[in-house]
Amino acid sequence: METLEDIDEVVHRPTREFVESTNVWQFMRAYDIDDYDELLARTTRADPDEPASGVDWFWDTIVDYLDVEFFEPYDRVRDDGEASDASNASGTTASRGGPQFTDWYPGGETNIAHNVLDRHAAPDSETRNKVALIWEGEPWADGEAADVREVTFHELHRGSNEVANYLESRDVGTGDTVGLYMPMVPEVVSILYGCFKVGAIAVPIFSGFGVDATATRIDDAEPSVLFTGDGFYRRGDPVTLKATADDAIAEAGHVEDVVVYDRLGSRGSDGDHAIPWQDRDQWWTEAVGSMDDAYGTKHVDASQESMLLYSSGTTGKPKGIVHTHAGVNVQCAKELYFGFDLQPADRFFWVSDIGWMMGPWTLIGNHHFGNTVFMYEGAPDYPDPDRYWRMIDRHDLTHFGISPTAVRALRKKGDEWVEGHDLSSLRILGSTGEPWDPESWLWFYETVGRGEAPIINISGGTEICGCFLMPMPVQELKPCTLGGPGLGMDVDIVDEDGESIAETGERGYLVARDSCPSMTKSLWSGDERYLEEYWSTWEDLWDHGDWAQKDADGLWFLHGRADDALNVAGRKVGPAEVEGAAIEHEAINRAAAVGVPDDTTGTAVVLYVVVEDGHEESDALREAVGDAVAEGLGKPFRPREVLFVDEFPKTQSGKIVRRAIGATYTGEDPGDMSSIENPEALDRIADAR
Repeated sequence: METLEDIDEVVHRPTREFVESTNVWQFMRAYDIDDYDELLARTTRADPDEPASGVDWFWDTIVDYLDVEFFEPYDRVRDDGEASDASNASGTTASRGGPQFTDWYPGGETNIAHNVLDRHAAPDSETRNKVALIWEGEPWADGEAADVREVTFHELHRGSNEVANYLESRDVGTGDTVGLYMPMVPEVVSILYGCFKVGAIAVPIFSGFGVDATATRIDDAEPSVLFTGDGFYRRGDPVTLKATADDAIAEAGHVEDVVVYDRLGSRGSDGDHAIPWQDRDQWWTEAVGSMDDAYGTKHVDASQESMLLYSSGTTGKPKGIVHTHAGVNVQCAKELYFGFDLQPADRFFWVSDIGWMMGPWTLIGNHHFGNTVFMYEGAPDYPDPDRYWRMIDRHDLTHFGISPTAVRALRKKGDEWVEGHDLSSLRILGSTGEPWDPESWLWFYETVGRGEAPIINISGGTEICGCFLMPMPVQELKPCTLGGPGLGMDVDIVDEDGESIAETGERGYLVARDSCPSMTKSLWSGDERYLEEYWSTWEDLWDHGDWAQKDADGLWFLHGRADDALNVAGRKVGPAEVEGAAIEHEAINRAAAVGVPDDTTGTAVVLYVVVEDGHEESDALREAVGDAVAEGLGKPFRPREVLFVDEFPKTQSGKIVRRAIGATYTGEDPGDMSSIENPEALDRIADAR
């Protein structure tokens, strides 16, 4: 189970040779920084005796260090002066300035597309003919992938220019929104970068969403153009998108032009179609493929909106997170270069859809440096549970990022699916999405990473298109740790009064004490909800909602969402800890703990579990699991009930939606459920055994 006492052993110790080869070490040498602790201090807190320190120094220095090009230089690093007033939902007034409304790189002009694409495709560039994307489709035939494509920076540049010209032909320009409800094919990257080129705001929508979730985002963002596809493949079967897109548009309105990419072969040789079709629809080849492949990327203000990413709230509509050109470019580049030690020959694979933050994060961060991104269309266990290991072996991938939930599922399949595949190309592993359990973390580290590749376990969110916490590759690691604050991220752990308790070793709330360039400008729906969601708990502190702890060796850990914390008889415990204790039982594969009202203790624990193959659900097992939790955490946390289910409702990023489980148990309104990838799981939760 995930308590600091049980994960206190350092497992990963990088060699001196590896440490001195890393990008972060070279940065430390360049600025006379002696160790990791000084690195954090210099990049987050200003020292009056050291002018080259603090958030402003770092975010200024990093622009040149990482070669983030501006068409027009910025006047200063940031402006957080007051411009106007805005009231939050609680009735208090916050100035349109301060960390809540910081304007980063004012006066500067740039464009993400220039930094990630144009300069790498220039005629005199060494990366012009380098592979920008390796794509593998899901279909399998004769012992290998049936669909594999490689796209160079030059080809990606031409495709993005065609998208830009198409958008301008539809009167889409700076500040206009464009919807991306697309399968994971290389063309989705052309669309994203084409939007950047014309100054339009890209609105990625998860391809697994149904009608209501898609319609909610279209209704909020109001795009006039929507890119979609006929569908994609999942576990050997076609999944259609076009009909869902049509129904969502009928529900939301706004969309005037729909561009359809033919992934499943729905377009006949004479241009006809085997999918629903309307007058507003055009095939990709006719709408985009017919356009000029030359385009002059627009110079836009550093604070110009680049993307609108949606994050679900516990109640109400999803939150539209607003990202800028300069902010998201600098943040993604910084994290890939330092945290993941990106080198020129690396090939980076993070399991993600374009509709989740990690999709754009992976593309922008890698392509800023002219690196190769690997994309995969389908399921991890098709045709067999070794699909990921086959792809790593075949394509010599160096970085592999995945959610803990997916690792637990793959671990369950057995080591034999990993054995026989050459994974020696892997230099660094990555994870995000939810807390780890130590056993699965160790399996990933030892079986997949051969006990050599560090696990860069990161946590931040859609709101910053990046990480508040992430290990550096120079650090020693314990199972499940997130290392420490990301460079330039002034974060802390506070108690209920907003007082710092990070150095006490106590658990508290993860907060940000300052802004960062990629922090959302506000919410698309306006300032009121933005202030209420993130800045209303304590004065001038960003409340991230995670429950955090720092151990005696300076390593940080997360224990789940603070609003998921279980307060039993005045004692708090994270659901991940209860779940970790349950998973220690050999018969339990996965677990989800929720708190429910109790007349005696205020809150009682209800535990839902998925049983391993080969074990039977029984009252005896129920009792044994309860004993395991009580022994590990104390009798007060013994579950009131242990219920058997086949699966949990999860987001596309692999997070278990505990509030939906708890609401199902109590019969309450679960709030916004649009982010759930498998809504049918809620029905199974209601029928838990």
